[in-house]
Amino acid sequence: MKIFGLIGYPLGHSWSPAYFNAKFKAAGIAAEYMCFELPEIGAFPNLIENTPLLAGLNVTIPYKEAIIPYLDELSPTAKAIGAVNTIAFKDGKRIGHNTDAFGFSETLKKCTLKKDVKALILGTGGAAKAVAYVLGQNGIQHTFVSQTNAGFIQYHQLTAATIAEYQLIINCTPVGMAPKTNAMPKIPISGMRSAHVVIDLIYNPPQTILLKKAAAQGAQTMNGQYMLEQQAEKAWQIWLP
Repeated sequence: MKIFGLIGYPLGHSWSPAYFNAKFKAAGIAAEYMCFELPEIGAFPNLIENTPLLAGLNVTIPYKEAIIPYLDELSPTAKAIGAVNTIAFKDGKRIGHNTDAFGFSETLKKCTLKKDVKALILGTGGAAKAVAYVLGQNGIQHTFVSQTNAGFIQYHQLTAATIAEYQLIINCTPVGMAPKTNAMPKIPISGMRSAHVVIDLIYNPPQTILLKKAAAQGAQTMNGQYMLEQQAEKAWQIWLP
């Protein structure tokens, strides 16, 4: 029996156990996928010590960057991004990978983007770094928006004109995620038009307040479900090649 799982905090919303356990059953693999809520990243060594059958982990908010010092190696992509969302346990080593980049790359292929579009990334965490990496690979100019980091655009600085200028907007924050579904990032929706593409990496609920309001302005919208599925498939390939 192999154990796979997800670390982060909180994890009550997670879709991963049902998804992976169904795949293990269908493939006839003796494995189980579990959620491991860690109130702080310092609890990670204890998890490793107490779960000797661990063969792979996914990493979610808020530990995609904080997990790195606990790993032995990083894949080239994870190293370039500076964030990890998948860990493989191989040959006695903990190897960090980033499959978020693959998931977002596949998501981007489903969007109809104007030539020379500019992107506004809401958030500066691990998911935002993966998104920025993919945008850079596609030659898309991008800017981060942060609530706390003075090195980026602040939310209070955003105007309708700013939103009009950046016609690809990606929410990489948990704002609007269940159970706090009445919240949304503080951006001036009035600047959106039919040329806009708005991607919210949240998948629960399927339609966040941000996506509903963007759609009402005529924008093309997409939630994070497809990205989640694609990054999960990539993780599966890393764990069980």
